[in-house]
Amino acid sequence: MTAAPTEISAYGDHVLAVEPTGAEAVPEQARHGRPIGLWTWTSPNMEFATIFVGVLAVGVFGLGFWPAVAAIVLGTGLGALAHAFLGLSGPRFGVPQMVAGRSAFGFVGNMLPSLLNAATAGIGWFAVNSVSAAYALNTLLGWPLLLCLFLVVLLQVTLAYLGHNFIQRAERYAFPALTVVFLIASGVILGKSHIGAANGAHAVPGAFLLTVGATFGYAAGWTPYGSDYTRYLPRTAPRWAVALWPGLGVLVSCVLLETVGAASATVLIPAGVAASLSPTAAFTYALPGWLADLTLLAIAVGGVAANALNIYSGSLSFLATGIKLPAFWRRSWVSVVFGVLGTALAWSGLSDSGAKYNNFLLVITYWIGPWLAVTFTDRFLRRRESDSSIAALLQSTAHRNWSAPLAMALGTALGVWLFSNQTQYVGLVARHVPAIGDIAFETGFALAALLYLALRLIPALGSGPAGSNPDPTRPAG
Repeated sequence: MTAAPTEISAYGDHVLAVEPTGAEAVPEQARHGRPIGLWTWTSPNMEFATIFVGVLAVGVFGLGFWPAVAAIVLGTGLGALAHAFLGLSGPRFGVPQMVAGRSAFGFVGNMLPSLLNAATAGIGWFAVNSVSAAYALNTLLGWPLLLCLFLVVLLQVTLAYLGHNFIQRAERYAFPALTVVFLIASGVILGKSHIGAANGAHAVPGAFLLTVGATFGYAAGWTPYGSDYTRYLPRTAPRWAVALWPGLGVLVSCVLLETVGAASATVLIPAGVAASLSPTAAFTYALPGWLADLTLLAIAVGGVAANALNIYSGSLSFLATGIKLPAFWRRSWVSVVFGVLGTALAWSGLSDSGAKYNNFLLVITYWIGPWLAVTFTDRFLRRRESDSSIAALLQSTAHRNWSAPLAMALGTALGVWLFSNQTQYVGLVARHVPAIGDIAFETGFALAALLYLALRLIPALGSGPAGSNPDPTRPAG
């Protein structure tokens, strides 16, 4: 099911309207906005899930504060750079990120990353942020945790149901309020922290690499959404601006709050008190009462801001698989379904959330690293192809390139089998050399790129020098 071009054009820049667009291309006459509006990528990271990445680095991995900051900058910088690059597909082709991936993966092979991202974004990330927002409301208001979870979910699903324009406007309004509150709270926490107490020298290099992986996973978790929020921009939008604002928004917000999270792990809390505090309550423990309340409210709002994007992009990724749905199941209702599934997962994650979050961040990198490797390699190989030629591949149900999903799957499997290092599974090499931490995503990235270059030389896999496309005139469903 696709929306008619006239229906999409009528949507325009209306805010209080349900977006009719699914995974189809946005026509030129419906394009609007400016790249500077993409600084709203800051708002989704102004939340506790971002802070907790820094807490993990010092409080769980045992890394010293300054090595933690270095790992945070490195991992986040790599993720933000990838995010900035992928958003360039939006103005070029007017399609969501997972549809843009069809040029590399083919129509059928693209189901692999599309379904993975639908589950990661619409269910996994939704659950993570719902839990942190629910804990914040629970600490602030004293209401039952489950009630807080359902209130948060209702707000998030409403935003995602309305779609692109409403989400962009909500993020824009949330940005200044969240930024002010978190900056003030950050200053107080940094002033009360004891960063010299966390030397963590024994934890290098394993903890450093774990932190790089976790922070990369957090920032790169946005990369499969890249063009979802740039596809409404005019084709004439400056490429440098389309890349700069999303990348900068992710980089600055993540580095700031993850650094504060690392510092908060060194704030002295009496042992008897610490055991009774939720993660959000522990973070606000050192703050004066009025600021603690404002910060808890900001954490809840930030979780909603992040999850509006997660549900929205998760539903787009599902539609990008090309699975035929009746007209009733537009993107808006698919968002509702993902909200229900994510709520169920969040409910189960209300206990032992710290360990589950760490594992989730690492699992994200396991498949996103190889997916990025194949995507970047294919973009490089197609650098001389015209936009019209690539656009034809994106809309062709006949386009096949089995070398891409094979390279991604093999790169992921080998990286996890050899180098995964988390509570659920420890890889073969990591088991014998635990000091290396978890380098599954780095290994998976390198292996996937090399495998893709090798496999695309095999004609039977449907990938030629310029990418095979038996019938580019055959449209996608």
